[in-house]
Amino acid sequence: MGKINAVITGVGGWVPTYILDNEEMSTIVDTSDEWIMQRIGVKTRHILKPEEGVGTSFMMTKAVQQLLDKTGVDPDSVEMVLVATVTPDYHFPSTASLIIGNLGLKNAFGFDMEAACAGFLFAMETAANYIRSGRYKRVIVVGGEQMSSMTNYEDRNTCPIFGDGAACVMMEATEEENVGLIDSYLRTDGQGYANLHMAAGGSAKMPTHETVDAREHYCYQEGRAVYKHAVLDMSSAVKTITERHGLNKENIDWVCPHQANINIEVSVAGRIGIEEDHIMINIDHMANTSSGTLPLALWEYEPRLKKGDKIVFTAFGAGFTWGASYMIWGYDGAAEAAKSPAEFYKEGEISREEWYAKRGKK
Repeated sequence: MGKINAVITGVGGWVPTYILDNEEMSTIVDTSDEWIMQRIGVKTRHILKPEEGVGTSFMMTKAVQQLLDKTGVDPDSVEMVLVATVTPDYHFPSTASLIIGNLGLKNAFGFDMEAACAGFLFAMETAANYIRSGRYKRVIVVGGEQMSSMTNYEDRNTCPIFGDGAACVMMEATEEENVGLIDSYLRTDGQGYANLHMAAGGSAKMPTHETVDAREHYCYQEGRAVYKHAVLDMSSAVKTITERHGLNKENIDWVCPHQANINIEVSVAGRIGIEEDHIMINIDHMANTSSGTLPLALWEYEPRLKKGDKIVFTAFGAGFTWGASYMIWGYDGAAEAAKSPAEFYKEGEISREEWYAKRGKK
């Protein structure tokens, strides 16, 4: 037997049909399209409208169902569902257990991971190590958030940033050389609480009337401090990964960065000489979906990927948590998309081609 590695064999996703654009945002809080675009780069964001019993697991279930439909995988062959989120439906049970129950995955176990915006990056490496152990052959990794559930729409500095959505990948065992997740550099320093947190709702500060009245159950962020750390730490992680593997602007096909701020994305990629047409960017119409940004970018860019493409992922989140991963893509995305076109919405019948056409993308 050869060396076992983990390779992505399919991507699925789902975003809510309601789109909150900057014009509407400016009627909610004192802001403007010009201000948001200049500082963040977000034009529109998808929002899951609040309904009883509908949360992050709803979007994730739809994303995983699409993945199963696209790949034609027998649901009974899925051995594990690993979820990255900071907006679970409940403190318990886990979001992974809800997805497994919703889809009737009879032979799978699952659990949730929380590493904020770096969650999906950490989850991919975790899933890959389960597969590399030889014990598991097929794992679904899901990342996504209902960020609107923890967004303070009275805070003009944070509310334009966030959106809702979920996406997932199928990771499978392979002995084929030169494909799959090659290496990761992941770090946590525990220094970021003051700059980025939700103050109440956990065991350290339990919910009370006072914490609700003080609006402490929403995301708090000191933008300048987070921006500085994000640029420096993501750049350092990318540099570490690229130097380990002799990667540079000549042989990196794509950089897939966390979609937190267009200026951060361009700055991080620019430090290794990668131009914008080789950066996966969808923040303009997806906004920051925290653990969902990396898989949603993969979902949207999948048709452009070719087997053998070298991809560098990087992310940064609360904690602080950050890192970078190097992956060699395992299949021709265009052929997969042509064989089984992905719908961006189950409701509404909006196809990927229509999605691109609406946004002037190829």
